[in-house]
Amino acid sequence: MDSEEEYMSPISTDDDEIMQDDSGDELSGPDDFDEDDFDEPDPDFGLSAKDMDKKKTAAHAVSFKVLEPSDIRRQQDDMMNDVNLILDLTKEDAAIMLRHFRWNKERLLEDYMDRPEKVLEAAGLNSSSSSQPKLQAVPGFVCDICCEDEEGLQTFAMKCGHRYCVNCYRQYLTQKIQDEGESARIQCPSDGCGRILDSRSLDLLVTPELTDRYNELLNRTYVEDKDTFKWCPAPDCPNAIECGVKKKDLDKIVPTVECLCGNRFCFGCANPDHQPAPCDLVKRWLKKYEEKSGAEARDAQTRSRTSLERYLHYYNRYANHEQSAKLDKDIAQKTEKKMVQLQTTSGMSWIEVQYLNSASQALQTCRQTLKWTYAFAFYLAKTNLTEIFEDNQKDLEMAVENLSEMFEKPINELSDPKLKVDIMDKTSYCNKRRIILLEDTAENLAKAKWTFNADLMNGSTLLLNKH
Repeated sequence: MDSEEEYMSPISTDDDEIMQDDSGDELSGPDDFDEDDFDEPDPDFGLSAKDMDKKKTAAHAVSFKVLEPSDIRRQQDDMMNDVNLILDLTKEDAAIMLRHFRWNKERLLEDYMDRPEKVLEAAGLNSSSSSQPKLQAVPGFVCDICCEDEEGLQTFAMKCGHRYCVNCYRQYLTQKIQDEGESARIQCPSDGCGRILDSRSLDLLVTPELTDRYNELLNRTYVEDKDTFKWCPAPDCPNAIECGVKKKDLDKIVPTVECLCGNRFCFGCANPDHQPAPCDLVKRWLKKYEEKSGAEARDAQTRSRTSLERYLHYYNRYANHEQSAKLDKDIAQKTEKKMVQLQTTSGMSWIEVQYLNSASQALQTCRQTLKWTYAFAFYLAKTNLTEIFEDNQKDLEMAVENLSEMFEKPINELSDPKLKVDIMDKTSYCNKRRIILLEDTAENLAKAKWTFNADLMNGSTLLLNKH
């Protein structure tokens, strides 16, 4: 990698302000890390069990839990049962209350104890009847919606008492659930009535397929109502992630999580994993990258040759790793075929050829990290700490290129036992160097030791004076 010393010096523009870090502490260098402390694979993603609620083992790792649809339903059921027992409400009414309070059980109980009648009304549980809703034929009934008055017409009313024929009620609910995507706050069809539909009433009126859709939508509102939950952004993935990292802390930590489907993403912004760069820098970089790519960068940054060269230095390396990552992904898609061929030609078992898959995964993960180190470095002001960062970056880059070169060897060479051991060693080394780099950046980020030429909290661009 080319020397970056001249590019790490911050630049200034007319509309820039000064942002300095008062801390003068320095993180220990790479030599202070014992590589044997880091076991392969990456410890923050080493668990294969569904429950990934784990103790934080490294500065760059966060605790999180993967929730499948059954887990999400179980959490809701547990809270409904608690409220049902404490307040002596039906399970259906407890569910409506919890949704009104966005699943904040403590606040619900506190408010209910203070003013129960007002809380019930606000939640949509006002009623004029204590009997359970049921389908029934009412003599002389005329439906206010369709004006049907047929003898023996099946009708339905919730506890609010507003009665309509079953066909009209069913059409109303189908429109709300299927067409409008509503679930948690479906009200009585009567104009001005705030009574909320409960699941027992729904079961009496609609098809099982529509009930399944209703429950799916309820699960979505449950996840979206909780600040510590996010859906996995992978296409067609039904899982959610629970993570306690708060929005106000996103300038101090990059909360990377991994779903059971294998998708690794940032819990803070839902973008693909962008360690070591904080979310705000990623947002800034992506905007700059889109607006000033290639020839456009030269037009947009003609203000000074220094600023142009500095930007292009990081832009080119970011783009190179992005392209290399795409090539690595293409290679990864061919890895299984190569593994099968290696079994055939060498007599190795499927387990014995897994080292190729491990190498492929390491290349993709390390390329992703390297790519974002250049966006991180672009906003990083020159300090003593940046020398350590540059050394870690350079070591990881060299390790990745060495592994990549070996990984592309033909099948007849890959069957060599010595080469297999070499690839396994280099795979392990890449993972270790990546962890060392992430630990260094994460520790300094958490302790606010980095000095950026961008304000991570206020959203303004701040460039430091040149040294």
